[in-house]
Amino acid sequence: MATTVRLVREGVGIELRRGTFAVEIDGDRVGTIDRHGATEFTVTPGHHTLMLRAGRYTSRPVVLDSREGEVVSLRCHGTMAWPRWLASAFRPDLAIAVVRE
Repeated sequence: MATTVRLVREGVGIELRRGTFAVEIDGDRVGTIDRHGATEFTVTPGHHTLMLRAGRYTSRPVVLDSREGEVVSLRCHGTMAWPRWLASAFRPDLAIAVVRE
């Protein structure tokens, strides 16, 4: 049996970093997610790393340690506050946030 990774793109307020985000699991591109979208991916149980990417901008790596049959729910959004948006020009890994639900 596999593990399901459920990803929802929803934030509170105005998203300053817009566009489609590429979803990478263990360095392999597995799909995309649009604004106000949701998607699911199936992975083998165990240790995985998820990152989102939009051009040169990325999220910080999210480590997923999952068990068989588990559903891992994550929420993501682009930068929503202008100081963080400005900082992401110098630190691209601040541009996209991913949190566990």
